[in-house]
Amino acid sequence: MKQHPQKKVRTDLNPSRLLTFKIDERDVSAHEDESILTVARQNGISIPTLCHLDGLSERGACRLCIIEVKGVAKLLPSCVTFPRQDMEVITNSERVVTYRKKILELLFTERNHVCSVCVSNGHCELQNLAVELGVTHVRYPYLYPRHAVDASHSRFSIDHNRCVLCLRCVRVCDEIEGAHTWDIMGRGITSQVITDLNQPWGTSETCTGCGKCVQVCPTGALSEKGKSVAEMIKRRQFLPYLQMMRGRQDDSWQK
Repeated sequence: MKQHPQKKVRTDLNPSRLLTFKIDERDVSAHEDESILTVARQNGISIPTLCHLDGLSERGACRLCIIEVKGVAKLLPSCVTFPRQDMEVITNSERVVTYRKKILELLFTERNHVCSVCVSNGHCELQNLAVELGVTHVRYPYLYPRHAVDASHSRFSIDHNRCVLCLRCVRVCDEIEGAHTWDIMGRGITSQVITDLNQPWGTSETCTGCGKCVQVCPTGALSEKGKSVAEMIKRRQFLPYLQMMRGRQDDSWQK
């Protein structure tokens, strides 16, 4: 039987404790268990993300949401960094922007992301981030790995060449659908998401066919067969709602 990975949950955070600190020289307040990313967006401060999605747990996988914290030498992912009293956060320094662009370029080079011939051209979060950050070209050599396309499922297909390993599909299948059909294997450039124990998607005994994994995919890696480009616009409003309802059920169970 496949074992589900253990989620790392911080138990030292007090959701009732209110802190005050600075983001981009602006005074803000937040509860101790709210991430810097959450607080920034609550205050109208934009931080780019790729692996983050409202309603799913955070993994800090893409590193595009990095920030500077005064007194800390390294850059930190804002989605899994929590505030401290009187801390000073910088979200758009020259150093931060430079590293975000480098990270985005490396994401493009690691797989075969060619926007002009991609089925998700115009409806891709990776492409949108390139426009937002002003990445007009890639300075690093493309690796062009040859990954297989799994079209064994009757409704869906996955093109590993367009996957950015954000793990949204893994999380939504585990945390929302409860099936945990998806997982990840390998290391580095050999990493890829898999169904069950690396079986063809169409032979999966755990897949419910709900399509939530396709809805949350930020690129054209996961797609529905027979859909045109315009029809690939993702609808994800169900995520925060389902998480809220599940939270209410958990609270009632504890009572």
